[in-house]
Amino acid sequence: MFAETSCAQLPATFKTMKNITVEYRHNFPLDPLDVVRVFDQSGIKRTTDNLPRIARMFAAPCLLLSAWVDNELVGLARSLTDYAYCCYLSDLAVNKQYQGLGIGKELVKRTQAIIGDEVSLILLSAPDAMSYYPTLGFEPAGNAYVIRRKY
Repeated sequence: MFAETSCAQLPATFKTMKNITVEYRHNFPLDPLDVVRVFDQSGIKRTTDNLPRIARMFAAPCLLLSAWVDNELVGLARSLTDYAYCCYLSDLAVNKQYQGLGIGKELVKRTQAIIGDEVSLILLSAPDAMSYYPTLGFEPAGNAYVIRRKY
């Protein structure tokens, strides 16, 4: 796993609301406690009381993008992919304090740029986010199936 970082200044319309610089990191190792904090502060529904499980989830993702403000993790996109045919975006979370600033959209855009046009980007949406993903270009898939985890 390698780490790559890049900075992106928020558009001027957002700078008046918050004068922040968001740094995006590619495959940068994340502390499970930081992941739990972002999950809990984002509104995403994840079981965050099992730190060893969170650590396993982020130990070896195929593609991990993270967003940082002042060296604090504020957003993440974790995907499993073969880089040839499909990519499953399993986690997209942004701290509520930073939602609406385009960080989630940027994480998805960067995921797409890395996997390329030959790879389908697939996700299972939380019920509360069903209206968000079409704004990013996702289309509903009526042919999806799932065997749910037991816990």
